[in-house]
Amino acid sequence: MKLSNAAEDILERLWIGAFEEGTPSLHLSELKISFDHPALQELIGQGLILIEDSRVRLLSGGQREGQSVVRKHRLSERLMMDIFDLKEAQADDRACEFEHLLSEGVDSKICALLNHPERCPHGKTIPPDVCCHKARRGDRSGVVCLSKLKAGQGGEIAYLATREPRKMQKLMSMGVLPGSRIRLTRTFPSYIFRVGSSDFAVDEQLAREIFVRLDDER
Repeated sequence: MKLSNAAEDILERLWIGAFEEGTPSLHLSELKISFDHPALQELIGQGLILIEDSRVRLLSGGQREGQSVVRKHRLSERLMMDIFDLKEAQADDRACEFEHLLSEGVDSKICALLNHPERCPHGKTIPPDVCCHKARRGDRSGVVCLSKLKAGQGGEIAYLATREPRKMQKLMSMGVLPGSRIRLTRTFPSYIFRVGSSDFAVDEQLAREIFVRLDDER
């Protein structure tokens, strides 16, 4: 069941307190909410938190959910600043809105898009997920850059290696995103490929920064 935005915000604050600030529980006054707050009752009903003597702490399920919310928020910050080139204050506001829109699995695609960053723009650790562990182990078998493909070959976009916002924005506008299908149709004088029902052309440098999991390697 999808939690409300307010409930996710509480989990985020509790997780940061417990795992980054050394505060296993927070008083209701620190959370600036009352015991009968709907979001708090929602979390109690889901078995994610426990309240004792007006102090709130995460249960095991709440720890997992809280970590997920923190991960989505910090990935959203990276997305807003690295890709959309927003300034810090504006990026923070947009990230707070965007994190609540990420459904399960979408955060992994954004993580792959950003090439599995380890820290947010403020230097805080981004909790890793399965996709990060695989990438850091080098578990990318069957993945090659687009420039290595032959005409007619295709597959699923695995990740993008560029860190330049303009290049990333260009690729995103083409629909070149992790998980999208791509097929190379020509290699000279430029690399022409199809994503969806549209054809695009890029130079060799950009083709080297698009990594594809080949169909015959899956």
